[in-house]
Amino acid sequence: MLLILDTGTSNLQSVADGFRRAGSRPEIAVTPDAIARAAAIVLPGVGAFEKGMAALRAAGAAEPLARRVTADGVPLLGICLGMQLLADESEEHGTHRGLGLIPGCVVRLRPDQPGYRVPNFGWHDAAATGGNPLFDAAAGPQPFYFAHSYHFVSAAPADVAATIDYSGRKVAAAVARGNVFGLQFHPEKSQDAGLDVLARFIDHVRAQGRAV
Repeated sequence: MLLILDTGTSNLQSVADGFRRAGSRPEIAVTPDAIARAAAIVLPGVGAFEKGMAALRAAGAAEPLARRVTADGVPLLGICLGMQLLADESEEHGTHRGLGLIPGCVVRLRPDQPGYRVPNFGWHDAAATGGNPLFDAAAGPQPFYFAHSYHFVSAAPADVAATIDYSGRKVAAAVARGNVFGLQFHPEKSQDAGLDVLARFIDHVRAQGRAV
């Protein structure tokens, strides 16, 4: 089954509804038993990095999640804060360790051009960097809805799957390494383009023979 982790840091029903519309039947839970049964896992979230990691640890989910992803090859999709939790660490309100599934760190957006604000709310065209199953690079940049104050700085440029232009620089809109994927935007709020990304994740999981 497709498991959506309930960390208490996001509107889970909107995420679940997005996956239902994309053709899946997700379950919502955060127990080690549910993680052990999952064919694919989604880690959504909004808010502070430290609280997101604390919620995973309090539920006893952080270690089982990392083990299933790394040892069993279970596909994992992080959304918004969930993408940031994939990193090694974050500088938000101090230095905090993440799941360490994609090398990199999470740092605050620091615009130096007029017209850019923190938090970064609104629609941005994300351009796929190629070779990622969640995006159709041939389709060109697609609009997605963002709401974030921090962004993922990947240790390996090859792990950046899509970018947006923010204050004269490229900021990661998506990351991917092996069976681990992250989306800084909210696909469930991004209309057809967002649902298409969720459907592509489902297709990718099913192509591996996993039932979701």
